[in-house]
Amino acid sequence: MQQREGFGKFLENLRGKMSLREVAHKSGLSHAYIRDLELERNRSTNEKIKPSPDTLKKLSDAYNFSYTELMEKAGYLEKESAPSGNIDVPFHDILFIQVSSREFTYHTYMGKTSINVKSLIDFSRFLDKLDDQGFKKMDTDLFVNLNMIQKYIENEGKLYFDPLGIGKHVIIAATKQMKYHDLLLRHLARNTGKTLNYSFDRSSSMESLFTPLKRPI
Repeated sequence: MQQREGFGKFLENLRGKMSLREVAHKSGLSHAYIRDLELERNRSTNEKIKPSPDTLKKLSDAYNFSYTELMEKAGYLEKESAPSGNIDVPFHDILFIQVSSREFTYHTYMGKTSINVKSLIDFSRFLDKLDDQGFKKMDTDLFVNLNMIQKYIENEGKLYFDPLGIGKHVIIAATKQMKYHDLLLRHLARNTGKTLNYSFDRSSSMESLFTPLKRPI
């Protein structure tokens, strides 16, 4: 499919008063590349360029704009395309999801299940829904259910789904660690029933960050 005419101008209007560097910080893309997308050409080679679906997802997150609509405006989806139906998965049991092109694998305590999605519009709507369900994108193809994390080893970037840190875990990207550090700690405190002590030395063990809540006898 062809990119809609004027899509670069649409991206520029979507950015509004945000600076290129601010969008770069939010999206993880370079400010030069974002400007190239707005101009619809690589300024070094003068070749026409089109953002990939993954790039559009990053811009969708940065602009808080519908990923599905961006995919439509970029020419990846047709508005009249009929979705095949809702993707029914047990969000409350899922620990994390690994995503590839039109396929995702969700992991639970019991194992993992892979699902192939034939309709790209269904797939993009599914990705849109993840944030509402408590999932955050922690790497290019990794979405983690923050409501399920039980242990966080900061210096290794590891998130565990059991309090002892011996079961299933994921390793998150360093940029996402920095972006979501406080959010991770808040979810961890809530999930484990412990209170967070914010006066800490970041080089110390994560175990020292938490003290048990006093419970009524």
